[in-house]
Amino acid sequence: MNLKVGDILRKLMALGTLATINQRLDTDTAILIANEFGFDAKLSSLYEEEDIQKDSTEDDKANLQPRSPIVTIMGHVDHGKTSLLDAIRHSNVIAGEAGGITQHIGAYRVKTSTGEITFLDTPGHEAFTAMRSRGAQATDIVILVVSAADGVMPQTIEAINHAKAANVPIIVAVNKIDLPTANPEKIRQEISNYGLLPEEWGGDTIMVDISAKQKMNIDSLLELVQLKAEMMELKANPNKHAEGIVIEAKLDPRRGAVATVLVQSGTLHIGDNLVVGTTFGKVRAMIDEYGKRFDKAIPSMPVEILGLNEPPQAGDKFVVLEHESQVREIANARKEKAKADALRPKQHVSLLDLNAGKAKHLKIILKTDVQGSLGALCDALERMSNSEINLEIIHKGAGSITESDVVLAAASDALIVGFNIRPDAAVEKLAETEGVSINVYRIIYDLIADIKAAMEGLLDPDTQEKITGKAVVKQVFKLSSAGTVAGCTVTEGKAQRNVKIRLLRDNVIIFEGNSSAIKRFKDDVKEVEKGYECGISLENFSDIKVSDVMEFFTIEKIARKLVNEN
Repeated sequence: MNLKVGDILRKLMALGTLATINQRLDTDTAILIANEFGFDAKLSSLYEEEDIQKDSTEDDKANLQPRSPIVTIMGHVDHGKTSLLDAIRHSNVIAGEAGGITQHIGAYRVKTSTGEITFLDTPGHEAFTAMRSRGAQATDIVILVVSAADGVMPQTIEAINHAKAANVPIIVAVNKIDLPTANPEKIRQEISNYGLLPEEWGGDTIMVDISAKQKMNIDSLLELVQLKAEMMELKANPNKHAEGIVIEAKLDPRRGAVATVLVQSGTLHIGDNLVVGTTFGKVRAMIDEYGKRFDKAIPSMPVEILGLNEPPQAGDKFVVLEHESQVREIANARKEKAKADALRPKQHVSLLDLNAGKAKHLKIILKTDVQGSLGALCDALERMSNSEINLEIIHKGAGSITESDVVLAAASDALIVGFNIRPDAAVEKLAETEGVSINVYRIIYDLIADIKAAMEGLLDPDTQEKITGKAVVKQVFKLSSAGTVAGCTVTEGKAQRNVKIRLLRDNVIIFEGNSSAIKRFKDDVKEVEKGYECGISLENFSDIKVSDVMEFFTIEKIARKLVNEN
């Protein structure tokens, strides 16, 4: 604006604000000062996602091309997740893992007879959901690995709930069918209790009996994955700047910051300038999982990239921009915002928010001390859903509240409700950091009453009109200063300035709105009692005639009670 600092400080002092040359002004003050100097100021963020990702919202359908599916393998520990991926890749991934357990998130692109598939091998559902909590929806399909010998285990249930919360289709791979104790039909029975009904039983969940160790039915599983992907019509535009997410990142002592990224749309090239969360850089090299270097990566392709200034967080989104100055400026602005956000407490949905009517869909994670209490509470809570408010228990279990529950609640914006249990210090600290509300109860009726009260707070209140007064127009004045003024006699109640008013002519509503002024003689007044005369002018309305009736009324909101529709 080419203004002198002294002029700005003097203007601030005139407005009652003492500021120094180095002080940061809040948005409202800055806009006000700009207006004082004749400038029209508006707030515009340097790092607004809508600004830097315009390409993603402007994809022409003609430019969209089919892309390969992205599949995440989930399930209970030691049920054969990595063994399945090993069988698919025909290489020994397990040999490189400590104790045969996956230690990090790996991304692998596999060529099959039916096309290419990208696999994400996660160490557990927490990583899957933690990425989603940062806005990264990386997965198209989840393969849930269940041991035919061991059956459905606690982590299997959690994996189902995490996948459902992300609204991702599930294909169940019943593994270890080569073992003598295998019972695939029992697995189907158990899994159907969690809303996954097999196709052969009339449901829509694909289930395949496999043996990762013996490489049995692996091809059938891959064919069904491709079939599911074809039904989903997965497409992306490869002819634009690349966008995607970070799968994992690390600081290599020899190569510097190394990030495994998954391209979701566009094509990533060597030399591209990209911003990833609060980091930025230029792509110096791209390497696949086999160590092969190449020049470009198309949608659904995982690559390891070099050239970032520091390792980004898993789940951060990356965007390619034209100029290095752009990515540097955006990353630095994001870093400043992240520092400010770190000082501000996070807040997800709470019972207070629900009572204030801030949501219409209530998600709950329910944990109890014993299975009996869990069943009773689930029945009681699920019966409270109605056509206006949907109460959904996205995860339930008997046992303590865990960090996994907090991660799921943060990603899904859910409440954690506990009965006869207490979270430990680590869980409470994580919940406080993530802004997740944990509500624990000792009495079952208190729990149900609080949830019911919260749901009643979500209901839109009933409205009721209350007539507070009436006045009859005796004379109409046309004034140059005040416009049309109606000389009225108050016949019922009071004529009030701060309530709604409607004008009736032969019992037909001519106007409904507010009064701009009520005068008694020459004085502005708030109200005039029955039997007295006054002058009334209506807001933006002048067609007033003698004998018209003015009705003064208020709209009262009446809280509603929850009605069980079940």
